[in-house]
Amino acid sequence: MLKKLLSLSLFALLSSQSLASADEDLSKIIDQHWQFATQEKVFFRTDPDGWKPKGKLAEFTPEAIKRRETYNQNVLQQLNEINPTDLSAEQLMNFRLFKYERETEASSYQYQDKYFPVNFLSGWHTYFAEAPANMAFLSTQDYDDFLISLSDYPRFNQENINLMKAGVAAGFVHYCESFKNYHHTISKHIVEDVKASAMYEPFTRYPAKFTEKQTSQYSKQAANLLAEKVIPAYQDFYDFFVNEYMPNCRKEAGIASIKGGTDYYKYAANYYTTTDATPEEIHKLGLSEVKRIRQEMQAIIDQVGFKGSYAEFLNFLATDPQFYAPDPQDVLEKTAFITQKMYGKLPSFFGHLPRNTFTIKGSATRGAFYMPPPDSRSPGTYFLTSVPAQQPLYNLEALSLHEAVPGHHLQNAIAMELNVPNFRRTLSHSAFGEGWGLYSERLGKEAGFYEDPYSDFGRLGYEMWRAARLVVDTGIHAFGWSRQQAIDYLSKYTALTEKSIADQIDRYISWPGQALSYKMGEIKIRELRAKSETTLGAKFDIRSFHDTVIGQGSLPMAVLEDVINDWIALQQSI
Repeated sequence: MLKKLLSLSLFALLSSQSLASADEDLSKIIDQHWQFATQEKVFFRTDPDGWKPKGKLAEFTPEAIKRRETYNQNVLQQLNEINPTDLSAEQLMNFRLFKYERETEASSYQYQDKYFPVNFLSGWHTYFAEAPANMAFLSTQDYDDFLISLSDYPRFNQENINLMKAGVAAGFVHYCESFKNYHHTISKHIVEDVKASAMYEPFTRYPAKFTEKQTSQYSKQAANLLAEKVIPAYQDFYDFFVNEYMPNCRKEAGIASIKGGTDYYKYAANYYTTTDATPEEIHKLGLSEVKRIRQEMQAIIDQVGFKGSYAEFLNFLATDPQFYAPDPQDVLEKTAFITQKMYGKLPSFFGHLPRNTFTIKGSATRGAFYMPPPDSRSPGTYFLTSVPAQQPLYNLEALSLHEAVPGHHLQNAIAMELNVPNFRRTLSHSAFGEGWGLYSERLGKEAGFYEDPYSDFGRLGYEMWRAARLVVDTGIHAFGWSRQQAIDYLSKYTALTEKSIADQIDRYISWPGQALSYKMGEIKIRELRAKSETTLGAKFDIRSFHDTVIGQGSLPMAVLEDVINDWIALQQSI
């Protein structure tokens, strides 16, 4: 008996030592990778809207890209030497996520992402120009770092241009019609008066502690760098885009029209949905969702007593003055009321709330979006188009719940405050983040929003928009749809304006697969909630469920499903 007890004790000791050793090995690999990514200033699968220039900018030469690919491969080899069964439960989650990201990154180097550093909505040039207005400039270090970025911009700019040149040589270029006006996103930053540049904005506001001499020096340095380096670099990009890129643009909308494009689209669909669903399966699912939502929309049309066709009702929404604010300030005030009203309801649906806040800004540059805070010193920012004619009021509740709370801001702020490895705080899986945003729109109905049937129609309109994306994105890139065919389909089923529809289709054409993420993610989250409610019955706690969904940071859909299954098992055991 004594020998048996000693053997058991020795086994427990060795198991404990093995667990600790494996945990330490994994932590070392993850920490070293984060140091490498920080040095490279390239963080795989982060929200591009969260990018902020700080000091020397990232390198995008073929050598730099190869360097990152080689390092990633070495990390995968190290991970293969770790036995997952030797890890603690906490480290097992880190291991699964970290390995998933490294495997996806390895796959990305085999495809043509690098040839598309711009899309219809944005590019390195727009992110660089727009970022300063949303950065914290509180110390001399902040200003010194940005001056370094300004000085380094010509190199950074040229390396991205070179990637687009390589794309021209490989045939991976954007569609002509979608990019015929894109040069305006470049030329708007080629200004004669440097003080009119968006990049000069930080030098119009200084902390009170700065001396007059300091502010004068910083302003002078910035003006010189903008005039001598940055604006000429924007001119270089403009000249290349107009004279070299557009003459070689592709003539068909779908990426499958390019040799290798079919495989690229399958990769993109997997990357953005974090599922193995095929374009055919996604297309079929989209058609089914469009049919269901259309029936729910018709029920509201009947409820309000409108006499006319679906198309006539959409035109009524688009043209009747009652659905539009009198001025931009009214749009912003109504937005603030909606988000504050939801803030008051959050404790009923969440057990844990973040510390960080968000601000609201009217911006007509590219519609509504959320920009995560760059650090704990800054709030998140909910941008929306405050031009009344471009922001119908019947959409405002759904939009605000998606972008702010309980949508993107709540999810992002919680992720950034987690006590997890750094790479997990900044991860941004499109299906998870956008799926959560779309789920949040529907959650508003449970929270008492959409009392006005027109607002509920707006919610369904947004859901229809995301369902139709499954159809048109796959239609364009997998089934040979033309741009006009996609526009006609979106026009038939959504309440978007004519210009918005055209812009959306151009977005999908230039960004294959990304538009699939919203509905695919939302459907999975709703499936997991339905499973939890059915399995747990009276034990189901909505607050605990939501805390579990967004309490691990951004997750691939398969990992999220495992997390919820484990949570269900735990609730059953209590």
